[in-house]
Amino acid sequence: MKLKKGDLVELITGEDKGKRGKILEIVKDKDKHQTRVVVEGANLAKKHKKTQRADRPGGIIDLPNSLHISNISLVCPKCGKLAKIRREKTEGKRTRICKLCNEAID
Repeated sequence: MKLKKGDLVELITGEDKGKRGKILEIVKDKDKHQTRVVVEGANLAKKHKKTQRADRPGGIIDLPNSLHISNISLVCPKCGKLAKIRREKTEGKRTRICKLCNEAID
């Protein structure tokens, strides 16, 4: 997989197109062979929470929903553009390289 938890990504389709955020979670579904990601600040859904105790107030909370991995693109930390990635093996490690600026992402 070319994306990791904590990577900065941009949404390329959908209602939140153009928004950027970090990957909070990667969810793999083995039955459907799909990979979904949760991006902070994108694809938010409202959840109504009931007050359970005095120290936890209720209200309307925004929760991030998952997105299909094909709807996001990695943002290169060096050049700041949407990047396509290639992998190279250097010193026994696989590193991700931006195809635009030829800089290592890892």
